[in-house]
Order: sequence, then structure tokens, then C-alpha cells
Amino acid sequence: MKIFQTLFKSFNRTNVTFETLDELYLKTRQLCESKKLPPDVNVRGVFACNQLDLREIEVYGFDYDYTLACYKPAMGSTLFNLGKDILINKFKYPPGISELKYDPGFAVRGLHYDIEKGLLMKLDSFLQLDLRSVYKGLTKLSENEVLNLYKTRKIPLKYLNGDLHKRSSAKMTQLADKFAVPEMSLICTITEYFDQNDVHYHPQILFQDVKNAVRLSHEKMHHLVADDTLQFLEKNPDLEEFFKRLIGANKKLFLITNSPYRFVDKGMKVLLGDSWDNYFDVVIVEARKPKFFTDESCPLRIYDKNTHTNLWDKVTSLSKGRIYYQGTINNLLEITGWRGPEVLYFGDHPYSDLADVTLEHGWRTGAIIDELTHEIQTLNTDEFKRAVNWLQMLMQIIEDQQDSDLPNAEVHLTQWKQECDQLAILTKSLFNKQFGSVFRTHQNATYFSRRLFRFADIYSSSITNLLERSLNHKFYPRRGVMPHEYSSYFV
Repeated sequence: MKIFQTLFKSFNRTNVTFETLDELYLKTRQLCESKKLPPDVNVRGVFACNQLDLREIEVYGFDYDYTLACYKPAMGSTLFNLGKDILINKFKYPPGISELKYDPGFAVRGLHYDIEKGLLMKLDSFLQLDLRSVYKGLTKLSENEVLNLYKTRKIPLKYLNGDLHKRSSAKMTQLADKFAVPEMSLICTITEYFDQNDVHYHPQILFQDVKNAVRLSHEKMHHLVADDTLQFLEKNPDLEEFFKRLIGANKKLFLITNSPYRFVDKGMKVLLGDSWDNYFDVVIVEARKPKFFTDESCPLRIYDKNTHTNLWDKVTSLSKGRIYYQGTINNLLEITGWRGPEVLYFGDHPYSDLADVTLEHGWRTGAIIDELTHEIQTLNTDEFKRAVNWLQMLMQIIEDQQDSDLPNAEVHLTQWKQECDQLAILTKSLFNKQFGSVFRTHQNATYFSRRLFRFADIYSSSITNLLERSLNHKFYPRRGVMPHEYSSYFV
């Protein structure tokens, strides 16, 4: 905004005039290049979508996978290969797919998959297609091909949520968590294999088979990770300090995870030591989220760590050091007496972890989005800063001069728009060649960002980034400038 303010003053307050659009372009470019690049964003920052005062938080809750436990790239390739093996051995897929390799840089979180058409794509917060990020298999469709298929850039809401009046299911699904990335990569690589080898298939059947194969592969994955945890799990040397700080301040801690106990136990021993469960006042495994937060009736059971069975006793109290199985949020709140606003719960999935607890129970929420590290590192590069600064200024002069009567205006405007397109492609590719940033589709926020900002009070790349803030810290969201406020702020 400071760049636009300077531009406004230079061109209007000092009565600067231009004889040609060439002169306007050159002067604007010189102004852009003369400006100091904006400061770097803190990679370990904690960012606020909503005001949050940590002094009001008495209870801290955590998901396990990709919240406390963050995994190495080996996790993605393992799920990809396990799913591929199940497709061959159980679903009788062609043996030739055994040669397919996992590309961790192909897909990003937050994409949508059209189950009927077999297309992977990116949507913005207005449900508009990013026409340059629609793939069938590993092949990008042209903008004309996409428009011929959908007839519009805007996807109807019923495609995402289904038609409630006709009780039809959604035609699209979203990659909302990290485990979905290798799943979608598997679908796309098999689609590409089928298309290249003229194998007839039905996209919806392929989707269901891959989904079931990956679901079945999780049991095998749990055993592999438990047997060789250090191959898969990233150690976080600050995690123990973080928990000790919370306990030292007399905060209550709980863990609710969908993962099985033996898998969690192996990982937490690496992260916090053999007595990890003593850090938590309540530990609940195989919780079935989001059903844990929505079901009215599913009793808590005690999990016997020695026999690995669930006991029949009725649970009327919760004890530190014990492990509990399934249950519902109503069970938890009834026994503990915890009130919504005093609870802060962290998870990596904006929907199954955060949506229901904030909308229905008033919990405060924090999202752990580990892609932020790569995203912010990219934002901090000089190449990105220069490109996006010039892109913004170029778009501004296009908007201001689109009705110009100066000579050759149409020619210049066409050239500038082409340059904007090139800059947009560049800034996108700096994040991910196929799909760009997790958080943005060119000018707009992604659909994933919209939901994240709706359901998370704060978000960060790692839970231990909170160590840079005190337990009395108050988070304030930045006041964004709305379109109608621009001139009132910068006159």
C-alpha cells in the first residue's frame, strides 16, 4: 500500500503529467525499482485471524498427526507405494503401475478433485476455477478445455456440498490434510498411466479404489512407522520445553487423535520420552474425528496399554496417565467441566479438527500448517518481492488507463496485460509449478485459505513457534483494507 501511496502522490499531488503511455510505463517502472523491498516475514511467526488473549486460556488441546508429530518426506512416498501395492494385489489393477513413482512436488494441500470428471484443480474463495491449474492425470488442460467442460469459471456450491434438496452427494472432494496429498498424487499418476496406455476406466471407480486402498494402507503404515519411527518422524527439540512451560503455568493439557495408541506411543516416546503421557491430563485415541465432535452418543472407554484392549467399565472420571478410546466431546466436557472459551485446541485439518469445536462449542482454535515454512521462505525471496511489487503497480496503471485516449492506448494495454500474465505465472511457479501457493490463486485467497481463516483463530507452521510468545500474549489480527476503504486510508 505504501507503494501505491507514493505513486498516487507522485502522479497527482505534484501535478506530474505524461505525454505518452510509454513515458508513464517507464516512470512507473523506475519508481518501482527505486523502492526498498519490503521486510522479510518471520518464518516462525504466529498469525492471527481473530483476536485471541492467551491469558484467558486454561486448557490446551492437541491433535497428533501433523500437529505434534510432523513427518519426513518418507511418509508421503510410503503411503503412495502402499496404496499402489493394494491396488495391484487386492483390486487387481495392472501390474504396470508398480513402476509409477511418487512426485512430492506435484500436488499441494487444499486442491479439489472432481470425482466424476477425474480432474484435479484449484479453487479460490469465490469458488472460481484457476484456469491454469486444472490437471487430468499429470497433464494440464488448456483454458479452453476447462471452459468447454464446465461452461463457466465459477463452480456451483452443490458441486462441493451436494444438493440437499435432492439428497445427492458432492461431486468434488478437497485435499484438506497432508495425508491426502500422496493419495491425490496416486490418483493422478494412475490416471496418466491409463490415458497413456489406452486403458479404459471410470474416474469415479478409480477415485473410490484409491481412497479405499490408501485407507487400508494406513494400518500397514502405522506398523512401519512404529517399527522405525526415526525414519519417518521429525524430532522437535523445543516440544518438551513448550509442554513444561504450559504445565509450569498450571495449564491443563489434552490429546485427541484418530490414530491408534501403539502408533502414537512410539512417536511420542521419540518426541517427549517414555513418560510422555504424564504431560497430558487426558489422552483419547481413535477418536473418529470429526464424529468425536458431532456424535451425540459414543461412550468413552478405557484403553488397556498392557493387553491392548478396550475395557468394559463405564468411564465417570478421567485420570492422568490413562489412555481413553473413542467417546464424544460431550463426554469430555461433562466430566471435565471445561468451558468453551478457556480451551485452545490445535490441529492441522481446518474442518475435522477445528470447524465443529469453534462453531458448536466455542473453543478457541489454532491451525498448524507446516507448508507455511516453504510459503514464507518463498515470500521472502527478492525475486518474488520484485515480481509481485511490479505486478501490483502494473495492474494499477492498467486500471487507471484502460479508458485512456492517448495514442496507441489499446496496443500498450494489451502489452501490459500480457506482461501481467507472465508475472502471474512466475509468482505462481515460485511456490509450486503446477498449482502455485497453498494460500492464494493469483489475486484471491484459495478456498482452503477462506476456510482456514474462518475456523482458526491463529495459525503457524509449528506448535513450538508459540515459545516466541508469552502465555500472556494477546494476538491481534491485522486490519486489512477493504476495497471501498482504499481512498479514505490513503488520500
